[in-house]
Amino acid sequence: MTQQAAWLTLAGLGAYHGLNPAMGWLFAVSRGMQERSRRAVWRSLLPIAVGHEASIVLVAAVVLGLAAVVDPAALRIGAAAVLLGFGVFRFVRPRAHFRWTSMRVTDRELGLWSFLMSTAHGAGLMIAPVLIGGSGVASADARGQTHLDTVAGLSVPASAAGLALHVGAMLLVMGAVAVLVYERVGLQVLRRAWVNTDQLWAAAFVLAAAFTLLGL
Repeated sequence: MTQQAAWLTLAGLGAYHGLNPAMGWLFAVSRGMQERSRRAVWRSLLPIAVGHEASIVLVAAVVLGLAAVVDPAALRIGAAAVLLGFGVFRFVRPRAHFRWTSMRVTDRELGLWSFLMSTAHGAGLMIAPVLIGGSGVASADARGQTHLDTVAGLSVPASAAGLALHVGAMLLVMGAVAVLVYERVGLQVLRRAWVNTDQLWAAAFVLAAAFTLLGL
């Protein structure tokens, strides 16, 4: 996978997460309506983004850590197995996620909620195939030494920039949707135009498992 393709994939995933009400814009709109303030909607976006970023950074750290001790081919097989297993789990239990007893939360609690929801929905896990890439995460020289300066053909700084692009795309789309729903269409849109993406998201994990295994 080229650098441009990896970045486009990460940005596309971020945009999808921004559209998904389960990832946070519904919470942001609810806070805005509770406080009767558009500012409350905007204020909610930062802790949501921080929690989401923490989830994907955790996955990236695990991938890099495993790259130091695991053969690239074995890492692809292991990642494909995890993605497939998670996809099957999401098919069987599409509504399995953390629940809160109240919609009134502090910014810190909102950030924690975002981290838990992103993790439960596999938002961070989905970036693993992009980081692993077709050529593996790490390369070894003739002396068997492992180099971690690149991930899927990207430098580590470029990979960090890609993750930032992912969250930036999510924030842009999420903010636009939240403000549109808050100011124009209201939460009634969820009744009129709700599209259940749970099975589509589960199928995406199965496809990602296949792509990872084939090294695409």
